[in-house]
Amino acid sequence: QVYLLESGGGLVQPGDSLTLSCAVSGLTFSNFAMAWFRQAPGKERESVAAVSPSGVGKYIRESLKGRFTISRDNVKNTVFLQMMNLKPEDTAVYFCAARFEKIVTTGEYPYWGWGIQVTVSS
Repeated sequence: QVYLLESGGGLVQPGDSLTLSCAVSGLTFSNFAMAWFRQAPGKERESVAAVSPSGVGKYIRESLKGRFTISRDNVKNTVFLQMMNLKPEDTAVYFCAARFEKIVTTGEYPYWGWGIQVTVSS
């Protein structure tokens, strides 16, 4: 059974930083591209970031470059999303996703976590 479990979300103030983690089990983690998506209430799901199986290839949504970074630990089978200078518009449910080998920025990932809430508010 494949499990993706997000953690690290919560309520923060504008300007704060937060790191999300996604622990993966049930697959050979180092063979899978990993990605983060987010969906705000009433809005379409959008890609946030993705990382290749090796951790070398990375994608960050253009509007988030400079504030968000993605990384992975293939020993601990965990992918991270580091978020800096958070803004109220970053408020969303953040989803972790896995796909064999290749990064895509569409929703073509067969494995998904349940999602975790990030709320940025004063």
